[in-house]
Amino acid sequence: MPIVHPTTPHFRPPDPQENVLQIEDLNFVYPDGHQALQDICLSMKAGEKVALVGPNGAGKSTLLLHMNGILAGTGRITIGGLPLLKENLPTIRGMVGLVFQNPDDQLFSPTVFEDVAFGPLHMGLPEEEVRARVTSALQQVRMEGYRDHLSHHLSMGEKKRIAIATVLCMQPHVLVLDEPSSGLDPRARRTLINLLRELPVSMLVSTHDMALVSQLFERMVIMDEGRIVADGNTHALMADESLLQAHGLERP
Repeated sequence: MPIVHPTTPHFRPPDPQENVLQIEDLNFVYPDGHQALQDICLSMKAGEKVALVGPNGAGKSTLLLHMNGILAGTGRITIGGLPLLKENLPTIRGMVGLVFQNPDDQLFSPTVFEDVAFGPLHMGLPEEEVRARVTSALQQVRMEGYRDHLSHHLSMGEKKRIAIATVLCMQPHVLVLDEPSSGLDPRARRTLINLLRELPVSMLVSTHDMALVSQLFERMVIMDEGRIVADGNTHALMADESLLQAHGLERP
């Protein structure tokens, strides 16, 4: 659970019985007039791991960028019982761990330790707490021996794990990942799948990797043309070949 400064009075610990994520009637239109999201409704329980799939241009990345206020449409988003409003953004961004597709967009410090410590340091946490969080996060992604390595010298798979560690260090309520297996060789991909399976955190993952979806996620949400067109058990939806074909997807 995130450590939050007492200057965030609206924060309260989430009830394990309530939704960790609740989206109601979310719509978003880009400045050029393209409606990227239409009437999105989605909820997730604490501990749930959900795959978000669909063709390019379906609105998946746009939806993820709403999770912590990078984009703002109309509708209502609630994270751990806290509404996503401007005054709540600092707290929300500690509760939602957003991991971008390209880890180089997330890693900018000289060393792995500095990258992972960046968030907790800017929360104003004491040095001892920061070091403990960095150690824990690196252990969770199996990179504890890399704390003094130069981030830009790492492989793509190693960078992706460090990017995940940077958000785990914030102790998020929900982990949001955009195409986590993109650009990985088979060994790094297998390592990532095992890592995501073991992480004890709620997870929303946008991906084109249908094999990853079938191996890792019990629930799958299909998006197309800015709408959610199906939401249910992964294996049941995977068995519906006409549904997959209609929305540009293939069984693994």
